[in-house]
Amino acid sequence: MEMPDRNLDRQNKVVVAFLNGERVKGCVYDFSPQKEFFNLLPQEDVLQGQGMKVEMKDLKAVFFVKDFSGNPEYRELLLTDAHMHGRKIEVTFVDGEKVVGTTEGYNPQRQGFFVIPGDPKSNNTRIFVVTKNTRQIRLV
Repeated sequence: MEMPDRNLDRQNKVVVAFLNGERVKGCVYDFSPQKEFFNLLPQEDVLQGQGMKVEMKDLKAVFFVKDFSGNPEYRELLLTDAHMHGRKIEVTFVDGEKVVGTTEGYNPQRQGFFVIPGDPKSNNTRIFVVTKNTRQIRLV
């Protein structure tokens, strides 16, 4: 797998949340909401280019993050900034985790959609939600 740009500041840093509860941190270059899979490069060895194939059917979500460390003590506020663009949405995953934010592309017929978190202090810049692996999606 050849990567066109290996500048660490330009990578899409992600935390991939699997249905089995596992979370894997890494970087993606070929993520597309329309594709059935993407390649994940592990955070420890990004420049080596040895990635793993990740299938959408195995995921609950892909969290695009500002940095890998984040703040484990911080509890995200379940609110939506009134000045944000898009429809306000609340997503409850099958494991009970909730995310609240806005979306411009929710369509229940699609494989998934992006949510922009409502909490401005969130480490997540956007979240790709796999539609079929949610318990409830509520437009608010």
